[in-house]
Amino acid sequence: MSLPNPGDAAPAFRMTADDGQLVSTESLSGSRFVFYFYPKDDTPGCTRQACSLRDNWEQVLATGAEVFGVSPDSVASHARFRAKYELPYRLLSDEGHAVAEAFGVWVEKTFLGKSYMGTERTTFVIGPDGRIEHVLPRVKPEEHVGRLLELLAA
Repeated sequence: MSLPNPGDAAPAFRMTADDGQLVSTESLSGSRFVFYFYPKDDTPGCTRQACSLRDNWEQVLATGAEVFGVSPDSVASHARFRAKYELPYRLLSDEGHAVAEAFGVWVEKTFLGKSYMGTERTTFVIGPDGRIEHVLPRVKPEEHVGRLLELLAA
């Protein structure tokens, strides 16, 4: 499945957060929010990306958008990762990667000559009307927070 474009309705979703709460299309209706999809908890790039958001949290918070990290890791893994790095935002478990597939970020990847399926690091800003406002495809961990803040301020 391909990435949704700005203006498209965001795919429906239901995921459990690291705090055990259910987060769904319905629970976020009327809110502006960010889904940043990342490959795996506690890996170098994903940790840099997560901590960069944490370190710039006041600026992110000032935009009024709620931020969620999304990966196929378990709720327990997310809880450990969030606690270890004192992340101020919730992490959503997409075990089975159905939401990543719906958003077009479950893709074939290659590492050391081997192909496998995994999450492509991509961020979506979703408006209160449930439509995609912005897409940051294949974003680099070091560039993520700066680019996101630009989009949220626009």
